Amino acid sequence: MSTKDYLEKDYYKVLGVSKSASQDEIKSAYRKLARANHPDANKGDEQAEERFKEISEAYSVLSDEKRRKEYDDARSLFGGSYRPGGGTGAGGFDLGDLFGGAGGGTGAPGGGERLSDLFGGLFGGRGRAASSRRGADVETETTLTFNEAAEGVTRTFALSSEAACPTCKGSGARPGSAPKVCPKCAGTGHESKNLGGFSLSEPCSECKGRGLVTDDPCPTCSGSGRGKSTRKIQARIPAGVSDGQRIKIAGKGAPGENGGPAGDLYVVVHVQKHPVFGKSGENLTITVPVTYPEAVLGADIRVPTLNGMPVTVKIPPGTPSGRTLRVRGKGSRRRDGTLGDLLVTVEVQVPQSIGPEAREALEKYRAATSDQDPRRGLEARAKGA
Repeated sequence: MSTKDYLEKDYYKVLGVSKSASQDEIKSAYRKLARANHPDANKGDEQAEERFKEISEAYSVLSDEKRRKEYDDARSLFGGSYRPGGGTGAGGFDLGDLFGGAGGGTGAPGGGERLSDLFGGLFGGRGRAASSRRGADVETETTLTFNEAAEGVTRTFALSSEAACPTCKGSGARPGSAPKVCPKCAGTGHESKNLGGFSLSEPCSECKGRGLVTDDPCPTCSGSGRGKSTRKIQARIPAGVSDGQRIKIAGKGAPGENGGPAGDLYVVVHVQKHPVFGKSGENLTITVPVTYPEAVLGADIRVPTLNGMPVTVKIPPGTPSGRTLRVRGKGSRRRDGTLGDLLVTVEVQVPQSIGPEAREALEKYRAATSDQDPRRGLEARAKGA
């Protein structure tokens, strides 16, 4: 990508967010657009594919605080309008301002350093274009059962991205021939442009930054050395993930260019509900019904666990409905391999119908406890509120 392309592309507009958008807003906009324009969801739609590339490129810059600041500084420096010829004009950039006055040279204190620092950050080196580029980040989704999310699972993902052309193996030359060092840039992949007082490096216009050219280009990739690749990778989803969590798997995104590192893979996890168990942080939850006598008198009850081996839980006498008891080490697996706890919430069950003997016993119990009014003082407290 040329300097002009970089500076004139409005990444905020691509993602549909304001320049003051937070990282959460940027991430939300990216996820929504990436899902709608993903190549897997738009088979054969080249326009959606190009749109997906633009979205990924914009997110790779704006999601990185350092790169975002450099991008904002560059656009502010040139007023959003970069002109290789330099000079001033309506909406243009006065090179003299950079060096403290019209006609100032690179000898002005700090001037050359500031510009070099700025473009060094943007293009991978102090004042020169980088010949390698990091691969784009890739986002996908997967759905796990509750048990898989609790214990962790390895999943296979089919990803579509750019990679080395399968015909020429990335050389850009027709099989049987070989590329040669670009004579214009001597293989560096960049060339200097005079901007009226200082020079700025850009990707070489002859080799497009590759450092190589060929007299007999590959018929598959037209000499670019790049092609579409569908690959399958295996990735481990760690234990204890929650519904909606976004997992980063480093180095599993799109391959880099010219020896650059691969991007990262982001997996959005959806977790199916379990008919019995729930999740609270690193712990599992379960609601267990008990009878009224068990709650009043106490009892030892059997409670299921996620691994299928029930545990015995002691219900203390006088346990109220809604009380939660903790069973240590019987929850789901944490990322460090240890087990969380099982939180057992007691729910006292009231029978819908009872027999004559049970009714008689309850009537006697009510008579014996008639002096125990659980609502005593409630109305007075309500009036005093």
